[in-house]
Amino acid sequence: MKEPGATGSATQNSTAAHSKRRNLLELAIAYGLILIVIWTPSPWQKLLWWVAAAAVVVITSISFDGLNAMGLRAANFFRSLWVVGAALLVAALAVIPATSLHTLRLPISPVSFIKTYWAYSLWAAVQQFLLQCFFLSRLLQLLPNAKSAAAAAAALFALAHLPSPILAPITLVWGFAACLIFLRYRNLYPLAMAHAIFGITIAITVPGHVDHNMRVGRGYLTYRDMHKLPKVPKSPPL
Repeated sequence: MKEPGATGSATQNSTAAHSKRRNLLELAIAYGLILIVIWTPSPWQKLLWWVAAAAVVVITSISFDGLNAMGLRAANFFRSLWVVGAALLVAALAVIPATSLHTLRLPISPVSFIKTYWAYSLWAAVQQFLLQCFFLSRLLQLLPNAKSAAAAAAALFALAHLPSPILAPITLVWGFAACLIFLRYRNLYPLAMAHAIFGITIAITVPGHVDHNMRVGRGYLTYRDMHKLPKVPKSPPL
């Protein structure tokens, strides 16, 4: 006859194993779809993008732990706002050499700046949500400690930015730092803002032919600098 404690322990172990399998499966599905989107040519890429987005939404809804767990909360917002200040400082330091090298490309007005980068800012927030609320949260259940989970999440984040030799190392460093900051403050908003600042800084300081306009995956390999393409001579008038 089994002791009650042994039965309870076996049930807990079975539940934990099931939870780990589920987390691993959710990670594999979402990350696999993301990589497929990145490396698939158009027009299939757009269709697969919606498939991947739908999968993430469904998985997140099924395993929803609340807005607080996702860092979508007011608590610790001001305490972690120093991250935005640090991002602005890095941006200012990056603008200085870009100005000297004549690689700085700023929109002509504040309104034009907003029109140019508002969509990217939203995309930066989505990426930060995926990194912290989807990948990190599941890796914390799979790996033995928080630092290893943060490192794994950062590695997945960086791999998704290959083969860009600029974005891959930057996202590796930022991904790891962002995960550690999130684990301390549990607030996503300043990290999303900092991500947008870093991305916009790269966009306005690094020439398009160097970083391929911040493209990744197949888009990076197929990038063509329109400014360097030979001009097609106009047909003579009839």
